[in-house]
Amino acid sequence: MARLRWLGHAAWYLELDGKRLLIDPFISKNPAAPVKLEELERVDYVVVTHDHFDHVGDSFEICKRFDALFVGMYELKVKAEQNGVRRAFGANIGGVFNADGLKVTLTPAVHSADPAGVVLHGDEAVIYHAGDTGLFGDMKYIGQLYKPDIALLPIGSLYTMGPREAAIAASLIKPKIVIPMHYNTYEAIKQDPKQFEALVRARAKGVKVVVLNPGETFEYSRKKARK
Repeated sequence: MARLRWLGHAAWYLELDGKRLLIDPFISKNPAAPVKLEELERVDYVVVTHDHFDHVGDSFEICKRFDALFVGMYELKVKAEQNGVRRAFGANIGGVFNADGLKVTLTPAVHSADPAGVVLHGDEAVIYHAGDTGLFGDMKYIGQLYKPDIALLPIGSLYTMGPREAAIAASLIKPKIVIPMHYNTYEAIKQDPKQFEALVRARAKGVKVVVLNPGETFEYSRKKARK
């Protein structure tokens, strides 16, 4: 059973195939974070999509505390090592690679600061975290190639897609589940997730929207979904 806990903004705590991961762990300075750094338990991997403060967040401190493997674009891997992270894996946008037992694909993202999305390939679920991105047509290839069960999409607008663009992204990717993120952390990215849900219903038939509040968890099993 895959478990996804939203930590506010674009930060996620995942349990996938017995592994525990953080993605974009912006926690200590995140006004929407439901946890404090000292409350975190075991972390095996920390995945960072790009080099903005609200995505790198506390990743270096967390990696050093748990001796977790840092995973990100090559330049971010170098920065992690320069900040004292002992175990770091750098890659680039392309195919599926193995980062010490974690199957990962870094995908394109339309943003600044060397952006990427990330697909996590697990037996329990395939999860796509879009990072910070605008809408782009090649999202359809992410859906066709990797067939994510769950897509985590930003809807805040201003710095990323808004609800309308993210609903079109859902129609291109065609995941089973889509969960909105990167909204309502600050007034500048305030959005109503119910609007996003309605737009997905209209544009992406068969895609289920799950709306979480920071701190809430969603559970999913790919094997059970196939039955």
